[in-house]
Amino acid sequence: MSETTIEMPADTTTALDDARPEAVAEPSDVGERRNLYRAGAVLTVVGVLAVGLGLTPSLITVARVLVILAGLVALYMGVRRLGLARFGSDFDLSFILSCAWLAVLITMALLAPLMPLAEHEDTAKTLTSASYAQPSLFSTHPLGTNNFGLDLLARSIYGARYSLAVALSAVLLGMIVGGAIGIVAGYFGGKIDRIVGVLTNSLLAVPSLILLIALASVLEPNLRNISFALSILAIPTMARIARANTLVFSQREFVLAARAMGATRLRVMLREIAPNVALPLASMGMVLISAMIVAEASLSFLGLGIQPPTPTWGNMISEGQGTVFEQHPHIVWVPGLFLFLTVFSLNLVGEKAQKRTGGTREVKL
Repeated sequence: MSETTIEMPADTTTALDDARPEAVAEPSDVGERRNLYRAGAVLTVVGVLAVGLGLTPSLITVARVLVILAGLVALYMGVRRLGLARFGSDFDLSFILSCAWLAVLITMALLAPLMPLAEHEDTAKTLTSASYAQPSLFSTHPLGTNNFGLDLLARSIYGARYSLAVALSAVLLGMIVGGAIGIVAGYFGGKIDRIVGVLTNSLLAVPSLILLIALASVLEPNLRNISFALSILAIPTMARIARANTLVFSQREFVLAARAMGATRLRVMLREIAPNVALPLASMGMVLISAMIVAEASLSFLGLGIQPPTPTWGNMISEGQGTVFEQHPHIVWVPGLFLFLTVFSLNLVGEKAQKRTGGTREVKL
């Protein structure tokens, strides 16, 4: 009996291969994941032990700080490797930690009046408290006190309330006013566009800090006026982004269809263009919030922002000027650390949002 050979088409073989259960990962991939798991586990354990050792009072202050920093670095590298081994290359530990920090900070700022925090503003209630108490995580003042005995942890949390409120108000006002100006300029073009371009370029040509100092010198240093002054910095940027996106969306099919159906210019701008422009404005707003926080801290540091004893991160840092920083460095690094982590997290989240949105995106109404 002669042998019969049945030839199967290549596409049939491919289909059968696809129908099989998923193949086991390549040995190289498996080996790489195992190495990541092992290295991550070792670094995580080392990091936890180092942080625990740094929290013990047996070491001197400088050694404790160095050990804690080394432990945090090892812990970060270990958790990152474990995440890469478990979830793949899409795992972004920095982004997760940034979101977690912002969530915790905003929650604490909103619930600050309900939290059992030490006195942060009324110096009459801290007459018996120790001035310049050193940070001690297991004491009544875990981050220390200032020269009036006010708790730095409570002041930093309440400072977040004012700093975030000022920055959010300024950015929202800048988005509304600047977005409206940019949409009108991009949609109508012509003389309106040229006038708006000259005004925005003029504002952008003025150094930001000089403009803020000039406005703060004229306005009373309160929450509303500081927010208004900062919004002037956000309006030109928002106007230019809104104008650029309006020029793109004005030629899209859904806008042309709305015009053909007899929609008025106001309706086209409000219903068709504005929702699509809002997304890139919001992603840019995340980055601008961090810039507004730094600007507000700069004004408060110069004594032109919200005045003490109301806490903001800027005027808290200004308390460490002169020899105070040399003798009691925690007066500066406690609010400085809050400021750094918040600005860093907002920048990271904002850049991630801009990459996800791609700058523009059509919204279906």
